[in-house]
Amino acid sequence: MEWTVAIGVDTHKEVHVAVALDALGAQLDSQEIPTSRAGYERLLCWARELGVPAFAIEGAGSYGAGLVRFLERAGVTVFECERPRRHERRRGKSDLIDAALAARRLLAGERLSLPRGGGRREDLRLLLLERRGAMQARNAALNQLSAVILTAPEHVRERLQALSGERLAREVARLRSHPDVVIGVLRRLGRRVERLSKEVAETERKLAALVAEIAPELLEEYGVGPVCAAQLLVSSGDPSRMRSEATFAALAGTSPVEASSGMQRRHRLNRGGDRQLNWALHVVALQRIRHHPQTAAYYERLLAAGKTTREARRCVKRALARHFYRRLPEISRPPLTT
Repeated sequence: MEWTVAIGVDTHKEVHVAVALDALGAQLDSQEIPTSRAGYERLLCWARELGVPAFAIEGAGSYGAGLVRFLERAGVTVFECERPRRHERRRGKSDLIDAALAARRLLAGERLSLPRGGGRREDLRLLLLERRGAMQARNAALNQLSAVILTAPEHVRERLQALSGERLAREVARLRSHPDVVIGVLRRLGRRVERLSKEVAETERKLAALVAEIAPELLEEYGVGPVCAAQLLVSSGDPSRMRSEATFAALAGTSPVEASSGMQRRHRLNRGGDRQLNWALHVVALQRIRHHPQTAAYYERLLAAGKTTREARRCVKRALARHFYRRLPEISRPPLTT
């Protein structure tokens, strides 16, 4: 059955605000609910009293994730809605205004996305989140370790300056306890790096096992490891979200952006889209350029045609976005979202 009422929802940590519009855009009612099961049930009952509802929810992957799961289980049509654009807030900002804007975008027939889904995909997202945080903390600890070595006393610097990275961390972690403050700091930083490295390794093992279970074909793609495969699955979400190849390229930040001036005709880096998905395609592109004969030949043809190395890499990433747009629907399975 087609929906007859557009419900826009502005989500927050403690409360959600909803506005209902009829088919002509007239506001029917508004509602504020707590972020609890009782609140979700009250919202759904209220919406169904007004007609057959469809929801446009801001923050569907964060504050609105619980509401999205509840509505999907109830069999209600749900769309993911971006936050209002700056020009849409010229008349002010409030929760009611934002919710009404979300409903109007649904009513206007804007091509809103379906929510990315939970289940195994959510498990992958959380593991990637954990790994990214551990990697950032480990890199920070390694940078601090290098900075301490630079300013350490001569006898310490001479002993350790030839080492770097994980080797340096292992060496200083095994230093004997000493009253010297520098030695103590180095020892603790080294042990911190080792703990974080173990956490990263454990997370990557879990990612590898989960990806091998739900999308083993993706791991057979040249240059795609468990981390990049997981990111492709998480960022793409339900394949039906991607209505065209250009949509997926825009999401990945690989769609070309015009940067021509005068007689010069060129395109520049697209800084939009999902930067983690863009990173995954970048890693795969580098691996293929170095080790995959067909990709390497394509890259060399681009260079011979006058492309810079950066421009050629971007063309490879764009081609990969086209390739994975076609492949992901083939390898995504129902268990991914259950």
